[in-house]
Amino acid sequence: MLKIAILGLGEGRSTMSAAIQSQKLELVKVCDRNEELCKQRAKEFDFPHYTTNYDDLLNDASIDIIAIYTPDHLHAQHVKQALLRGKHVVCTKPFIDDLTDAKELLEIAEKSGKKVFVGQSSRFFEPAMRQRKDFEEGLIGDLITVESHYHADHRWFLEKGWSLLQSFKWLYGGLSHPVDFIRWYLPEIEEVMGYGMISSNGQVAGLKNEDTMHFIFKAKDGRIARVSGVYTSPTQPTKRDSGMSCILRGTLGANQADYHELRYAITDKSGEERMVHWGDATIKYYFRFEGQSHHGGEYQNYLEYFVDSIEQGFTAYPDMREGIGTVALLQAMDRSLKTGVPVKVDAILQEFQVPSLNN
Repeated sequence: MLKIAILGLGEGRSTMSAAIQSQKLELVKVCDRNEELCKQRAKEFDFPHYTTNYDDLLNDASIDIIAIYTPDHLHAQHVKQALLRGKHVVCTKPFIDDLTDAKELLEIAEKSGKKVFVGQSSRFFEPAMRQRKDFEEGLIGDLITVESHYHADHRWFLEKGWSLLQSFKWLYGGLSHPVDFIRWYLPEIEEVMGYGMISSNGQVAGLKNEDTMHFIFKAKDGRIARVSGVYTSPTQPTKRDSGMSCILRGTLGANQADYHELRYAITDKSGEERMVHWGDATIKYYFRFEGQSHHGGEYQNYLEYFVDSIEQGFTAYPDMREGIGTVALLQAMDRSLKTGVPVKVDAILQEFQVPSLNN
């Protein structure tokens, strides 16, 4: 089994569960600068091997993979250090917080020969995996368009002081999930146009950035897609709506994956309509903690996929290039919100001298 260590034990809680339960990985050590959080995780998982010093992971020659779940602005630094010490890397989304270090990271990764995987967990949830499988098998024909949204009543977030900081943006913290669905099916997005606003609820709370957004994307081949994010208003009951959904419309059929509801529906090329609901065993595999706050099953799925890629020599997606491409798209979306005009993704990449991301 490959040996893994985890940096950052907030979101890394799910990764601890995933690594401990996996038959393909051995968890060697975990790290967080907050020693109390280390002790909490040690007690929760009966796993005493923790440190508050990242160098302890970097200097351990037995560790094959470092999984990084630190704040976004630290990702570039932590990924760089891991690659320079000869480690494979898993990094949570968004891969980096801007493109300042993108060119250097691409160069370091190529020289190191090590793999980098972006933990875009939504792709590894049961409905999304089933949707992708049916799509790849041609059950809905050729793709015409993609629609995705993430709508959630997160007014409780507004009670957290950090949510009211200028640095906090729902665009990156929430909308990045459905945006990743768009890029999964239409990776060559050329241009984006969007509008956003701070809702009345957000204004009363003192929110600094948009909590309500709608975007249209245009791919280089002319196909279009749309994404919506609404975060501080009431929502419909889940029997009528989904908090996060991805809809594919093809030449011969259509399908829809509903995230938290573990629900999937397809009208295939034969005209047959089918709906799948997953039962308690699957729900418990994905949601291992209180409520739906941590999604351990998704993390286990993507960690094991990454292990397979290392051992079998294929590329695990999203890789570093795709992760950087998604950040460029998010920054183009951010700029469109500010300017009110369409923004070219390549223009963002060129500003930061990032070379072509085509594999």
